[in-house]
Amino acid sequence: MSSVTSNRLISLDLNQPLWDRFFTVAPLVIIGTKEVDGKYDLAPKHMAMPFGWDNYFGFICTPRHGTYQNIVREKAFSVSFPQPNQILLTSLTATSRCEENAKPALSLLPTFPTAKIDSIYLKDSYLYLECKLDRIIDGFADNSLIVGKIIAAQVEEKALRRSDRDDQDILLDIPLLVYLPPGRYSIIDHSFSFPFHAGFHR
Repeated sequence: MSSVTSNRLISLDLNQPLWDRFFTVAPLVIIGTKEVDGKYDLAPKHMAMPFGWDNYFGFICTPRHGTYQNIVREKAFSVSFPQPNQILLTSLTATSRCEENAKPALSLLPTFPTAKIDSIYLKDSYLYLECKLDRIIDGFADNSLIVGKIIAAQVEEKALRRSDRDDQDILLDIPLLVYLPPGRYSIIDHSFSFPFHAGFHR
């Protein structure tokens, strides 16, 4: 049940998950892992982000998923950041497993191997990370936090920030694909400088 309070604010029922009741903005990444049979899996994740200012990257998963089990076993995962024109390819990575516990649709995807870990990337993404497992924290109800130490990273040249390019021009050249849970996506091709206070530093 929801109840109306002043200023048209709606109090939400905390006895059920909140996140389907409104939109938020999230990255959309593809996690690559090695399966127990030696093949590879790709899976989309949106609860994903850098952890701190150093080279750590983490995401939310569940022990029920093959991604979680693969990372527990292999101690590594890759991250591909797809471009907007890859939204259908990204969707294919979310297909269900068949009776043989495989995802046949993955054979249709263009991929290439990682360099330092045993995994794959989604080809033509704009940013690629290779991560060694740092830690897994279970117990967020049915979910777990998986954090990796980034040991290799590559970025599409057009997406690299440089002192001789305006940040807005970069987004015009290579827009960002973002996920709007639950179930929508958007494309970011415009941005504005944030009005930091004088003397602000991280």
